[in-house]
Amino acid sequence: MRLYRLLFSLLALPALTLLFALRLLRRAERPEDIRERLATTDAPPLPGPRLWLHGASNGELAAARTLAEALLTAHPQLHLTITANTTTGRALAAGWGLPRLTACLAPIDSRAAHRRFLAQHGPQALVIVENELWPNRITLSREAGLAVIVISARLSARSARRWGKWPALAREVLSSITLLSAQDAESAERFAALGLPEQARATPVALKNTAPPPSVDPAALQDLAPQFTRENTLLAASTHPGEEEQLLSAFTEARKSRPDLRLILAPRHARRGAEVAALIERAGLAFATRSKGEAPGEAPVFLADTMGEMGLWYALSGLCFTGGSLVEKGGHTPWEPVHFGCALLHGPSCFNQAEAFNALHAAGAALEVRDAAGLARALATLTPAEQARMAKSAQAVARARRADIAPLLAAICEAANLAAAAKA
Repeated sequence: MRLYRLLFSLLALPALTLLFALRLLRRAERPEDIRERLATTDAPPLPGPRLWLHGASNGELAAARTLAEALLTAHPQLHLTITANTTTGRALAAGWGLPRLTACLAPIDSRAAHRRFLAQHGPQALVIVENELWPNRITLSREAGLAVIVISARLSARSARRWGKWPALAREVLSSITLLSAQDAESAERFAALGLPEQARATPVALKNTAPPPSVDPAALQDLAPQFTRENTLLAASTHPGEEEQLLSAFTEARKSRPDLRLILAPRHARRGAEVAALIERAGLAFATRSKGEAPGEAPVFLADTMGEMGLWYALSGLCFTGGSLVEKGGHTPWEPVHFGCALLHGPSCFNQAEAFNALHAAGAALEVRDAAGLARALATLTPAEQARMAKSAQAVARARRADIAPLLAAICEAANLAAAAKA
């Protein structure tokens, strides 16, 4: 822990501070974002009682929305500060329109930034979604008297090995956690093996099973639906660098025997739109670009390079390839496309969603492809009837696994001492 804090303290040196600020500026949409990340805004202290809920970006915060709504409903005096590492995550939370909610960028994991943030927001508990286990944030929150709660916590075997190389740091971080509810039994076991205290262990709950589906703009759906035949439309959802080339190759090959096949290509980060457009051009495929307002027409590829429209792409597609799985990213959630009745395809890297995909495979509700050639074969041979069967089976799995958040809500309220705060 001392070494970790020493590395961050080096940011006090002028040259390193400048370099770090320039990196933040490059990733920010406005200069004020840097001040949010450094917690140097001039905003006055906020009212309480207050919880601080943090998720990395859209996926984690979308998973926690149902819980956030339940907390605000159960405690009418409660305020929430919701933070994300990305401007898109901040915008997502702000767009929920929930009462008594403040959305901002999370402070960097330095002692000074964290203390400034706590002074402004004054939370009585920190609630972390999934795997944002920043050492200073957790240990300093605990030292300041906050309950530290981690929900739907995820720890892959690879991440556990990395933490295992720093056992003293792992013990200090985990001993500062008041309550941890893993998202699966395997993650719970890994946290316990790294030293999570027995009294901090709670029943696993996968929040993404409770999240509402992404919203769909009815006008946009009405406009685009006539231009796509759902059973012949493949959505490549949340793709990463190194995947698009494989997907475009597989799609081109599959169209030789399935010429009506269409592709909606939605990169994980919309800012990569120009980069992905160049890949489509290189593949020799005609395409239309959503961010330019172009109509799909008869183009085989539609580049969906916008934010906040993933629900629309699911609604238009009968097949969905979940991104982050043909490269070593661990895969993204299958439950969003399941909501919309998509048949699921994915690559071999699914360690972030292992339990979910294991359940889907046991029901014959998902299909793994190892590479571009395997994906091409699957796309060429999956019939509409088989796609419909897979989608129906996946929805049955989702219904059976839908988590009850009431026990988790009660455990959070007890750990954060919300009842006592409400009486005060």
